[in-house]
Amino acid sequence: MRIPIERIKFDERDLVPVVVQDANTRAVLTLAYMSAESLKRTVETRETWFWSRSRSTLWHKGETSGHTQRVTEILVDCDADALTVLVETNGPACHTGQQSCFHNVLLGADDAREKITGRRSDLGAVLHDLYELVESRKRDRPEGSYTTYLFKRGLDKILKKVGEEATETIIAAKNEDRTALASETSDLFYHLIVLLVERGVTLKDIRDELLNRGRERDAE
Repeated sequence: MRIPIERIKFDERDLVPVVVQDANTRAVLTLAYMSAESLKRTVETRETWFWSRSRSTLWHKGETSGHTQRVTEILVDCDADALTVLVETNGPACHTGQQSCFHNVLLGADDAREKITGRRSDLGAVLHDLYELVESRKRDRPEGSYTTYLFKRGLDKILKKVGEEATETIIAAKNEDRTALASETSDLFYHLIVLLVERGVTLKDIRDELLNRGRERDAE
């Protein structure tokens, strides 16, 4: 059910708590607060605006760092006194440089939890982190990076590597060595992500296409 802004219940400080989540992985990025004005600006600009309790002022996420957040969806809880904002990130959410503000562990449910980002190491999160890393390599071009080398050589080189890795994956699949197949598939994933970044295709584009195909099959 769609809720108008006027239905949002702000607290005694005229603020509402906001949980910010990554739209692709659903990882929790930060907990912040919005005033009526910052919520209005968020809706109008489709980028996150918050209320700084320490400075008592509005602030636009990324206004100094450039790490803006594009809003894809805003959800309201059952009492209309808390929000979840789904975003596509343009860099880390945390001022420390971590992808999520929730990167410290009090009680670990999984020893495989990623210590860098605070996410579980499921495949979707790993691919998302890899995509962001490859994007940063294309943007910053650090010396000595293989990814930088690929972007400098251009599309033809990237396509050549994708073809080579696809062939090696096929060869590995013909044998009984599961480790070799996993290794070659990982190389293929990496080079495919380099290709996607080079051509401006996001993981969300791929996800949406797969979801659409699923709906089409269900309709048959």
